[in-house]
Amino acid sequence: MKLKLLAAIVFSTSLSSYASEAIDRTKFTFEDLKALAKSSAAQPYSPPVNPAPELIDKMTYDQHWKIRFKDEKTFYPSGKNAPVQLFYPGRYFPDPVSIYTRDKKNRVTTVPFDNNIFDMPADSPAHDLPKGFGFAGFRVMRPDLKPDWISFLGASYFRTDGPEGQYGLSARGVAINTGMNQPEEFPRFKAFWLGPAEKEGESLSVWALLDGPSITGAYRFGLSKDNKEAKGHITSVTANLYMRSDVERLGIAPLTSMFWYSETDKTIAKDWRPEIHDSDGLAIHTGSGLQIWRPLNNPLSVSTTSFIDNNPKGFGLIQRDRDFQHYQDDGVFYNKRSSAWIKPQGDWGTGAVQLIEIPTKDETFDNIVAYWVPEKAARKGDEFTFSYDIEWRPLDPKSKELASVVNTRQGLGGIPGQPIPEDINKMVIDFEGPLLTGLDRDSGIKAIVEASNGEILEPIRAYPIVGTDQWRLTFDFKQANTNPVNIRAYLVNKQGESITETWVSDVRVNIQ
Repeated sequence: MKLKLLAAIVFSTSLSSYASEAIDRTKFTFEDLKALAKSSAAQPYSPPVNPAPELIDKMTYDQHWKIRFKDEKTFYPSGKNAPVQLFYPGRYFPDPVSIYTRDKKNRVTTVPFDNNIFDMPADSPAHDLPKGFGFAGFRVMRPDLKPDWISFLGASYFRTDGPEGQYGLSARGVAINTGMNQPEEFPRFKAFWLGPAEKEGESLSVWALLDGPSITGAYRFGLSKDNKEAKGHITSVTANLYMRSDVERLGIAPLTSMFWYSETDKTIAKDWRPEIHDSDGLAIHTGSGLQIWRPLNNPLSVSTTSFIDNNPKGFGLIQRDRDFQHYQDDGVFYNKRSSAWIKPQGDWGTGAVQLIEIPTKDETFDNIVAYWVPEKAARKGDEFTFSYDIEWRPLDPKSKELASVVNTRQGLGGIPGQPIPEDINKMVIDFEGPLLTGLDRDSGIKAIVEASNGEILEPIRAYPIVGTDQWRLTFDFKQANTNPVNIRAYLVNKQGESITETWVSDVRVNIQ
């Protein structure tokens, strides 16, 4: 009986149609949520109902963001350190989301939608929105209400402002058929329950119901702010997924970011700023101990790169370049954008970290996605459980044994002062780390550079950069055909042991 009542509450499009007394008496646990998600997966998908689609659609971007939640209506489901405010629905977030609070005794209370808890201009079309419509999402504020540090808004997206207070890349609950010939599916969080922090160090506990044509899910989020070890925020995630139908590509712990251009390849730079990106690379720590750096590209067509692994130690989309001078953007501060590091908990088994790169001509849309794809196919009736932490950090965790890539640059090949060879480019990779300190040209350092679908040309040079503790690797390369050249490179000591992470990339020769 309890499960049926909870289902009625969640799937109602008009929360006010249920007596608040009945809702208040409803006990709610994560086990209840998992049972609800599982039972829903056995039923046909029911798309969200928008009671006023024409009204929502005519609301412009500017009109929407002029609607603000009233500070005096802020509520505190986990005490004074985690104030919560709500987002108003709009053209880009039209589907109603139900919000509940849950107390320490697991009792659930509805947060009713009402225009009176928002400030809006007198001429706003939102005044005509039906009462009880539903929210777009929520955000958690700092104790003084200025500003928010994490938000859940749109489909299954959520993000934090990271260690330097600047929003950038986002995370998602799940990715379905991303980067494929068929349309991507965007399941959404249709209901949230907010309650007291369940674990030490967390500010707020959040439970969410995911729903989509192919999948349902029960999620628990533990939200932590200003973690000293990560030097940023941490979002602890447990995702219980239930397949409503077969899915060709199931992406776990997806991260979504934007990359237009960087110092690597300046030929597509159309803007006055030297670089524009939220993230500049994918970092992976494999289960076997290999550490990989894959600089991001803005490809000519959709590109998919897979890194097969077993029980990965971590992966993330990283903004390593944090120097303002390299961006010159004093409006959106790309140098302050957060990195996001996925730290798996438990046994993830065999699968692959997959990177999707989509062509873009500006900075307004996310075109980069990274996630874990389990080896096991996702079929109707299957269940998956994954737990992980998302560390919203300045940088990825650094190794004490290996130096890291700090710069990647590409340009014309050949030797300055001599005729420029045709169809040949030069790659320049800089490494930095304590392990390189004090090494010189007589230390026996050797470069390992390998390529497929192309050729690496001699000479390959690795040497210390004068006046720094960095080492530089340079080499020329050419393509075999119209497809990118797949290159991997790293430095080893005289014993043949790796002393740097492995740089990998799919690159094209650019003709100027």
